[in-house]
Amino acid sequence: MDSPIVLGIESSCDETGAGLVRDGRLLGHAVASSMDEHARYGGVVPEIAARAHVHALRPVIRRALEQAGLGLADLGAVAVTTGPGLSGALQVGLAGAKSLAYALGLPLYGVHHLAGHVAADTLAHGPLPDPCVVLIVSGGHTSLLLVRDLARDPIRHLGDTLDDAAGECFDKVARVLGLPYPGGPAIDRAARAGDPRAVPLPRPLPGSYDFSFSGLKSAAARWAEGHAGRELPVHDGAASLQEAVADVLTRKAVTACTEHGVGTLVVVGGVAANSRVRSLAEERCRAAGVTLRVPPPKLCTDNGAMIAAVGDLLVRAGARPAPLDVSADPSAPLEHAALHPVAPARARAARPL
Repeated sequence: MDSPIVLGIESSCDETGAGLVRDGRLLGHAVASSMDEHARYGGVVPEIAARAHVHALRPVIRRALEQAGLGLADLGAVAVTTGPGLSGALQVGLAGAKSLAYALGLPLYGVHHLAGHVAADTLAHGPLPDPCVVLIVSGGHTSLLLVRDLARDPIRHLGDTLDDAAGECFDKVARVLGLPYPGGPAIDRAARAGDPRAVPLPRPLPGSYDFSFSGLKSAAARWAEGHAGRELPVHDGAASLQEAVADVLTRKAVTACTEHGVGTLVVVGGVAANSRVRSLAEERCRAAGVTLRVPPPKLCTDNGAMIAAVGDLLVRAGARPAPLDVSADPSAPLEHAALHPVAPARARAARPL
């Protein structure tokens, strides 16, 4: 018998997403972005993002349902991002999800945004190996994780960013280089015409699984400032920065796989769409005998499909739904995929990590 169809809703930042998943299969999804409205400010403005979600949520859900050839009556559960993210933005998605769950009499599942990024890969490549190493790289997060059963087991952190995340570094240096927001895609495009060895940029925190991109950002900014009054070689700067970020990310991730005896690396999040991060990860995984899994670019950035994927895993794991008074947690730590009690009715034995 098929599992219920899960509607996933994502509204943690500047994308409003809705996705539909059943038994690990993506049935349809739609995304609306307010990025253009934020570009003039060089970053996301929380109030603008929240208003955009209010306007986009119903049309996005409708488009996802139409794409799948489904109606609201076909739904069996609702999953929604309850953290981390912008408080006002999270509240819009959560209110919409609660309304649907209550009106349709459906179970509601609160989902951790970063667990959604991890689950996105299952929609492209099937169930995650147990265990696997996961590298999450996005605008606000950079983490190296050891993951077993995403729906049931606690998530073990091997390393996290201590200051700027990789995506933040791209955004801030892009501004210094005169490139548009968002910085990640702009850096990627500019780097194609540059020399990645032109600028000797540092590789922060060698020998540690933690990440720090603040110093790298400052080094790139000082290099750019040193060209005052002269033409700035933007392409070389972009290529050198991208190479430094990709080098640090992939070196630590592949080392974690070999040192923990794990045969699969999963790279997810918005920065996973970066061409050099992907190519260098492929090169190093091949050399180390590690299988690399990276979702397609459309599933790397924020979307509702990834939240539906977590909801689908929780439903199939027999997790208890969230109460309808579940609240958003803008700074939720990543410990479990669900941001509410998830133990099934039948007790499970603890699994060592």
